[in-house]
Amino acid sequence: MMKKVEAIIRKTKFDDVKEALNEAGIEFITFWDVRGVGKATQSRVYRGVKYDTSAIERTMIVFYCREKYLKPAIAALQASAKTGAIGDGKIFISEISDGIRIRTGESGDKAVYLEGQE
Repeated sequence: MMKKVEAIIRKTKFDDVKEALNEAGIEFITFWDVRGVGKATQSRVYRGVKYDTSAIERTMIVFYCREKYLKPAIAALQASAKTGAIGDGKIFISEISDGIRIRTGESGDKAVYLEGQE
């Protein structure tokens, strides 16, 4: 069974998370910059004036993995994204019933990993 992992993290932790996931066996991730509203707020100072911004900038990461990679990937994600402060982010995990590699037509977890990877 394949899993989909979505994580919303601090932008400043992206490089640490990317490296940690790679070490945990996750070789491909999709990411983009997002904005959200939560309990944590950010303020910016421009020319000596403090502005309270209600939208907080974060990075969203999405990857798909086999079940056997899930626990190491989540542990790596938590350890590398954590600062201990409010606003460290969230992780969401869902099951994927199937996936298809467009180029070859392979389906299931073979669509996510290259031949020979176990």
